[in-house]
Amino acid sequence: MNSLSTWALTELVTYGPPILFLVAYAGSLGIPFPVSLVVIAAGAFARQGVIDWRLALLACAAGSILADSSEYWLGRAAEGWLERHFGQQAFWLSAQATFRRQGGWAILLTRFWLTTLAPAINLIAGGRYSFRRFLLFDASGELIWALLYGGLGYLFGGAWPLISQVMSDFTGLSLGLVALGVGVYVLVGRRKKAKPAAKTPAAAVEIAANRPAAPVAVEVDPPDDLPPRDRID
Repeated sequence: MNSLSTWALTELVTYGPPILFLVAYAGSLGIPFPVSLVVIAAGAFARQGVIDWRLALLACAAGSILADSSEYWLGRAAEGWLERHFGQQAFWLSAQATFRRQGGWAILLTRFWLTTLAPAINLIAGGRYSFRRFLLFDASGELIWALLYGGLGYLFGGAWPLISQVMSDFTGLSLGLVALGVGVYVLVGRRKKAKPAAKTPAAAVEIAANRPAAPVAVEVDPPDDLPPRDRID
């Protein structure tokens, strides 16, 4: 456990939900903060009676929703600039592919699974979704995240450091698999664009049918029984 994690846990025990709110806000903005560790620890501390679980749940959800909303409005205000500067970056392509496949469900799922894609998803959603629709998926996902991670800490109590490590490893593996899938998707798409389309047999038959027929010369022999022309003397 690094010094930042130690500091966050110490402040959590000392000040309770306000620190949880700040940590959730910072972590949801993409700042490298041990937010999942702190939320799991908060669940364990709630079981021990150190903090109130209801206030902890409210602080965690409120901080993360506020951060997500900030990124949403930034994405709406700077949509063109973001696309020009990050449109070819791997993390942006991965987030776009996820959002294109899942839509609103991508917002909900990245609150507690593939969380490293959440900031990019929020920025992309700012240019494509109304805020009310975004907030519906976002708030639902953040509540699930807080209940899931906090509930694991509450359930396992003293074993929460091990649970935090397991969840971190699982998230990293999932992100790697998604990145691999996006890479394959982009590579296949580029090859399809580069390869000229081959004419199908049906197309060849249609072309042959519409082609005008070449003129055919026909030789006609004159009949033998034609009457001679009238002679004028």
